[in-house]
Amino acid sequence: MTDSWTVLKVLRWTTEYLKEKGIENPRLDAELLIGSALDKDRVGLYLCYDQPLHSDELAAIRQLVTRRASREPLQYILGQTEFWSLPFKVVPGVLIPRGDTEILVEEALRILQQQGDAPDGGVTGSVLDVGTGSGAIAVAIAHSCPELAVVALDISPAALELAQGNAELNGVRERLRFCRQDMAHLDGCCDDGHAVNDGRLRLIVSNPPYISRAEMAELMPEVKDHEPHLALEAGEDGLDCYRLLCAQALRCLQPGGWLVVEVGATQAASVRQLMEQSGLEQLFQRDDYSGIARVVGGCAPATNSAEVEVEK
Repeated sequence: MTDSWTVLKVLRWTTEYLKEKGIENPRLDAELLIGSALDKDRVGLYLCYDQPLHSDELAAIRQLVTRRASREPLQYILGQTEFWSLPFKVVPGVLIPRGDTEILVEEALRILQQQGDAPDGGVTGSVLDVGTGSGAIAVAIAHSCPELAVVALDISPAALELAQGNAELNGVRERLRFCRQDMAHLDGCCDDGHAVNDGRLRLIVSNPPYISRAEMAELMPEVKDHEPHLALEAGEDGLDCYRLLCAQALRCLQPGGWLVVEVGATQAASVRQLMEQSGLEQLFQRDDYSGIARVVGGCAPATNSAEVEVEK
């Protein structure tokens, strides 16, 4: 690249280069990378196609393009992404929010609205987001339900720090409580000594790790080589986290409360079976917009057997 290169010429060259490197959406990635280097959005980029680029601008673009060509995720390079039409910061070491997970948020909100008992028809009570990561699910739910208290749980300090920043960024920090705790102990206490929950949750929602050990080796380089394996892998069959969640659900949910989870492309039937075996009822699944079963949910009985046991 030399000083004679215009924005359009660099855009075309970058698109072809990323395509050769196996990038799935080379034109879009090229636009976003170049726009980031020049501090312009995509519309601003279109308006300056004929603008010659200086050596420092070319160097900044080259640095970003080199990172993407090595299959580093675009979101880590840009430091941000969008989820539920809200801005989220992303950092290496924390799972990047996916669009598919918005289906989980849709189902969570549907259930919460059906449960709504506030005088104005709104939603009150509490929700537990297990494995919150960047905070995408917890923040999206809190942003959509101003009356709702949300507890966001993760084992990773880096994830919790990022999630708190994203809650602040989206104006819901005061309604989220963050807990560092392993999902194997949902009825325990987090680092600050407070209980994760009071055993009367309206909803437990989670996008847990669900990749099997064998599948890890087949993931795209962006995921396998850059995203945290702790947030991806879940044992030999990918179901370890669902087993933990289902085993604890009745101890944590109020009667009529729900456990709703995102699942892998072939896991819906297995997760439904785990929920049924744990005593959850009214089981359902929801497909994503590609027709793949993406969300599975189950409801605690109206008389929660776990609660009855405690009262005895």
